[in-house]
Amino acid sequence: MADMDAFRDEIARWAAGGAGDTAAELAAGLGLRTAVLLEGPSDLAAVQALAAREDRDLTAEGVAVVSMGGAMSVGRYAGLLGPPGLGLRLTGLSDAREEPFYVRGWQRAGAERDFHVCVADLEDEMIRALGPARVEEVIRAEDELRPWQTFLAQPAQHGRPREQQLRRFLSTKKGRKIRYGSLLVEALDGGRPPAPLADLLAGL
Repeated sequence: MADMDAFRDEIARWAAGGAGDTAAELAAGLGLRTAVLLEGPSDLAAVQALAAREDRDLTAEGVAVVSMGGAMSVGRYAGLLGPPGLGLRLTGLSDAREEPFYVRGWQRAGAERDFHVCVADLEDEMIRALGPARVEEVIRAEDELRPWQTFLAQPAQHGRPREQQLRRFLSTKKGRKIRYGSLLVEALDGGRPPAPLADLLAGL
């Protein structure tokens, strides 16, 4: 795990304008063959949680799961990790509104299109897969019932569908979205994950 963390750190430095020599050395040492490009750390947490649930060691399989810090970075990361750079096969998850960034990033990298699109985002997919009642159970189990009730009392939330309220709530506190990225996967209790996430893992 330490080597993969080091690889992710080096990729971030490379994407920020640093040299790529160390990233290339780590990729070779890890035997990487595939890079999974994700918009942010909550998506990373969900993918890692699902892999763990399926007893898969993605690092041992030569798969690097990378959080890019936003979809607008996809062109840069695709170029560094894909055919023009490290030569890894590219796949990933995209929010529907960010799909054009992914399309252009894959095209510029000369990579075959291979990414999975969420209707809104992965949190939306997870909430619909679990159902609002199950998500609220997770919130209660995390001892966040009072913040949830306070959130619901806000005028801006009145009349909104419960799914939209839940999705917004997950983004109202720093770190909450990341934490629930794995918690919602664990709450599936053996059920099928949302199609974009399930298809991503199945294709690795």
